[in-house]
Amino acid sequence: MSTVPRTVPDLLDWRTALHPDRVAVEVHGVASLTFAEWSAGSRSAAVALLNRGLRPGDRVGLLFGARDWTRFAVAYCGVLRAGGVAVPLSDRLAAGQLGYALTHCAATAVVHGDGTPAPSVPAGLTVHRSGELLAEASTGPAATAGPADLAQILYTSGTTGRPKGVAASHANLTTGAPHHPRRLALAHSERFLHAFAIGTNAGQTMLLNALTARAAALTLAHFTPVRFARLIEAPGTGTLFVVPSMAHELLDSGALEGRDTRGVHLIGSTAAPLPPAVAARLAVAFPTATIVNYYTSTEAAPAQTTMVYDPSRRDSVGRPVGGQLMIADADGAPLPVGTTGEVWLRAPHPRSYYRDDAANRATFRAGWVRMGDIGRVDADGYLYLTDRHQDVIKTGAFKVSTLEVEAALHEHPLVAQAAVVGVPHPVLGSAVAAAVVPRPQADPDGLALPALRGFLADRLADYQLPARLLLLDRLPRNEGGKVLKRQLTDLFDN
Repeated sequence: MSTVPRTVPDLLDWRTALHPDRVAVEVHGVASLTFAEWSAGSRSAAVALLNRGLRPGDRVGLLFGARDWTRFAVAYCGVLRAGGVAVPLSDRLAAGQLGYALTHCAATAVVHGDGTPAPSVPAGLTVHRSGELLAEASTGPAATAGPADLAQILYTSGTTGRPKGVAASHANLTTGAPHHPRRLALAHSERFLHAFAIGTNAGQTMLLNALTARAAALTLAHFTPVRFARLIEAPGTGTLFVVPSMAHELLDSGALEGRDTRGVHLIGSTAAPLPPAVAARLAVAFPTATIVNYYTSTEAAPAQTTMVYDPSRRDSVGRPVGGQLMIADADGAPLPVGTTGEVWLRAPHPRSYYRDDAANRATFRAGWVRMGDIGRVDADGYLYLTDRHQDVIKTGAFKVSTLEVEAALHEHPLVAQAAVVGVPHPVLGSAVAAAVVPRPQADPDGLALPALRGFLADRLADYQLPARLLLLDRLPRNEGGKVLKRQLTDLFDN
């Protein structure tokens, strides 16, 4: 099989030649986009952008909401076909956050969706409405980009600090893409369903999946468990992609009750480790589906580990695919099998931080990416995470894994969601604190701290037991579904 790198427009042209009339992207009840429409629209957008002054290499912010996934797909490939660099951004960003990203990457223009109000942007930026670009019906040659050229800058969620721009080349984005129609992914499905936000790494993965899968990408303008469940039951929906928080909502909402889920053959969970108790509940709710946990990051993609749910390896996030895995010491030197250390992933055509040399030196090394997690690999090559490096709680003489405590909390029948952080303690330095979202109709007395500690006593050591408890209606999360632990820590201080 050929492994020659391609550009994203090359990949779109290949799919258009194979399946011009097949739907590639659909927003349920709003719009659909065939490959022929995607290709023609991206060509028109590219010429219009060039006629409006775009130069190869210019960064272009893309501001689109969930209703505009089809227009976003066209604008994204239009920017790349014009030789520009796409900067996908969430339409939910505050003005300051939007301004920071556009200023940091030195964007020259912004394209926004027809359903998204014209944004307030830093001085000097040109603002284009996507519908107007396509209405120009311009013709002419588009610029060309090569596989090694920069294609995309995606801003991280900022859960541990100010967002960083993660830059990816065309070759990085198309690594592993099929070169033969028989190799198209998700061949068991007519559609794969997701509800990921534009501007997130998960959302961008779905966009690339639309180019590389036999199945069409299906999403919805606004996620609710009931709306999502209706599309799960629709004929042809054979694959679901979720984040753990979405899986929680779906399972606890009652939206799946009475529905036929036997048409679903694959459920992929990403963005954060899927708690074993939640994976077990998904396996019951979707008896014919394979449950897969994907472990990666915006910086490491497409390198990842994948884990098919296996009760005998409940805590593993799997083995590497599309790259390599290493456990290393603080200096980046490999450690022996079974030793706990820092997790690194490596993929061909690695990404980097845009305009941030210091962060690049700390995170990227000879193609390897420091994941910021602590873990170990067993003799069979399975990765087990201990915790995020910055989330390990040092309490007295002990180090506590928040992931281990969270997994135990999720086994409680009254706990819908849980997150664990360290809070200041005058003697121990830090104490274990748990934030819990109760399941609907849960008796609050059953989740009082003494009762919860009693439940956990057979599952955790005494120094791992939460010393403080906070019951919340929801956990603070970013658009990618990750818990904002700094905000959570602040809640314990109030």
